[in-house]
Amino acid sequence: MNDRSSQPGAPSGTEDPKVLPTGPRVDPYALYSDMRAEGVVHTIREPNGLHRRLVLRYAEARDVMNDARFAKDPGLAWDQLRDAGYVKGERDNRADYLYHLVNTDPPDHTRLRKLISKAFTNRRMEAMRPRVREIAEQLLDGLAGQRTADLIESYAHPLATTVICEILGVPNTDRENFRIWATAMLTAPDAVVDGALTPQQGYAAMQSFFTELLARRREELKDLAESDEDTSDQQPDVITGLIVARDEGNRLTETEMVSTVMLLLSAGQEPTVNLIANGTLALFDNPEQFALLRAKPDLVASAVEEFLRYDPPVELSTMRVSTEDVEVAGTVIPAGSVVTVSIASTSRDERQFENPDRLDITRTDNPHLAFGYGLHHCIGAPLARIEGQEAIAALVDRYPGMSLSGSRDDLRWRPTRIMRGLVELPVELGPPA
Repeated sequence: MNDRSSQPGAPSGTEDPKVLPTGPRVDPYALYSDMRAEGVVHTIREPNGLHRRLVLRYAEARDVMNDARFAKDPGLAWDQLRDAGYVKGERDNRADYLYHLVNTDPPDHTRLRKLISKAFTNRRMEAMRPRVREIAEQLLDGLAGQRTADLIESYAHPLATTVICEILGVPNTDRENFRIWATAMLTAPDAVVDGALTPQQGYAAMQSFFTELLARRREELKDLAESDEDTSDQQPDVITGLIVARDEGNRLTETEMVSTVMLLLSAGQEPTVNLIANGTLALFDNPEQFALLRAKPDLVASAVEEFLRYDPPVELSTMRVSTEDVEVAGTVIPAGSVVTVSIASTSRDERQFENPDRLDITRTDNPHLAFGYGLHHCIGAPLARIEGQEAIAALVDRYPGMSLSGSRDDLRWRPTRIMRGLVELPVELGPPA
């Protein structure tokens, strides 16, 4: 194992890195506020020993996200990530799951994004809106007669999973396993509890599933091509589109295809679940805003944007690696440093947002960074917005008197460093409208 003090990302002897807990924090915003008051960039030491440079303020965070000197290739910090338990093996023998859109730089990123973006255009996602609302209504129908429910298990998770699976072209089988695998993949290495899947096991399970699915789909497409069936007027799902692109020689490798579908499933499922649940909890915590949304349901679009800012579904950005010494707000980030933006902190930055700790569903000037910024802006942002709008609108319309069941102090937050989401959200449904 390398001596971490000699690694590029480790702090100098004059620095005093903060140690942030691995487990969930009920309210991280007070901590971030104190840290912002001390400085824009902080050196963080995780319990597993990894050092990160954490960027906390909005303007500087946006600049970092848009600066090519902060690369996405994890191979540039391989020894540090391996020592901390995030990756295994040698840099030149990287695991397949790392080859996807989030962990690549141009020109590979440009090539992959061009292939994928065709499936997530604003027009195509808007065409999904009626189907999203239909799924939401069906799930709410399933709650008929119940006094209480876990809003995540019975509503947010099946909605998000069903939508992304239909877009990708994933059959109904094994959908229940997806959240188990995704949870394992997102759990910090030192936060894995006994009996739970490790991040590597979660990756392996999902990778195996999609490898087999892609092989089966390719055979189905081959059989279809040999038949007389006319499918020219059908919109292909994402998996079909990727297979066709690869087979037509558009430089998409099998490894890239598997890892891309894994990424799209995880990114299309987890943040959306958190958006719906965090937004609903924010309404419970702010009853005057809940009443306003009930009275003016056309505010749902701006309400979703405010939920994304107020308690974002993704707390920390995916990592970047500095390719050279870069000065940010007077702090030099050394080459080879692991750099992360705190999206949750930027969302409460008083220099950017007026009354940042106040939920205001009528807020119009709301350029939050919940979907990132620049080259790596979330490709699924249009879909996430539509799902959030339709899911919350349908829920408030059906159960206008719903409330939190039990004490807020009993709510459990998921043990990940990246996502900001609840384990469950128990609600008293109240009478349906």
